[in-house]
Amino acid sequence: MTSTAPPAAGVRTPWERLPETVRDAVAEVLGAPVVHAVTQPGGFSPGAAARVRTASGRRAFVKAVGADANPLSPRLHRAEARNAAALPDAVPAPRLLGTYDDGGWVALVFEDVSGRQPRLPWRPDELRRVLDAVERLSRGLSPSPVAAPPAAEALAQDFAGWRRLLDGAQGHLDGRVDPWAVVHLAELTDLAAPWPEAASGDTLAHADLRADNVLLTGEREDDGEVVFVDWPHAVRAAPWFDLLLMLPCVRAQGGPDPEKVFTAHPLGRTADPEAVTATLAALTGFFLHHSLHPDPPGIPTLRAFQRAQGETALAWLRARLGWA
Repeated sequence: MTSTAPPAAGVRTPWERLPETVRDAVAEVLGAPVVHAVTQPGGFSPGAAARVRTASGRRAFVKAVGADANPLSPRLHRAEARNAAALPDAVPAPRLLGTYDDGGWVALVFEDVSGRQPRLPWRPDELRRVLDAVERLSRGLSPSPVAAPPAAEALAQDFAGWRRLLDGAQGHLDGRVDPWAVVHLAELTDLAAPWPEAASGDTLAHADLRADNVLLTGEREDDGEVVFVDWPHAVRAAPWFDLLLMLPCVRAQGGPDPEKVFTAHPLGRTADPEAVTATLAALTGFFLHHSLHPDPPGIPTLRAFQRAQGETALAWLRARLGWA
């Protein structure tokens, strides 16, 4: 039995509550003051995320956060600024127009993309559009045009979840982690151990593809682009890495069986099965281990969201392994 993911939502800061220095800096980037702002739903940042319009009629998307809201969020905004600035124009992602960073507050100003997030639960036609776009994204970002860190380096601590659970007090996991996983902690730790080499490659991966990081453009259901937003976690990895990471979330948000989707997808069909299993095991350990932590400041649904992803990933892993 798997969980249904709660909404991906942080506690948004309204545009009007941003410091005046931040709003002035955005006006300088856009050439005129903002006269209208609409907060956008979705995403785990506890800061501001708003579509804005200036006095001259120019539109943009602004995200801003301060260390008081969450001490890690400004660091993620800085990483996103670096990655977004380095993405080639051909990548279906919003163009970065400018930034502001005073050491406490960080603001990013992007072009406004006229689009919407996929409907949830996932609709087959929209999921098909996104999966096709994930393949194009992977092909277009191989080799990586950005000097992003290897996944093995950037995710070394996060993807050691099974090891951390094994080294901890196992008696405290009763009722908090699937009993099957608790029984097989040692085997799961060994299974995930080769993931750094298994997932290695020179494709630039977004590494955080979820419905709230996708925009569908176009007036009709069958036209327009798929645009990928929020790039702070970009890494270099195997071509199938993004596909693997997104499918537990797709399943937890009403999507189809991840094994069937992965093996039928062009990126999944050519992947080494053992490499995929090792990486899936590491991803599952990440989700389940992190789901036991307290909610970060300003992000009240993150741990429940990770638990839902972890449980769907665990079900997928068990199906691949065929372990009793």
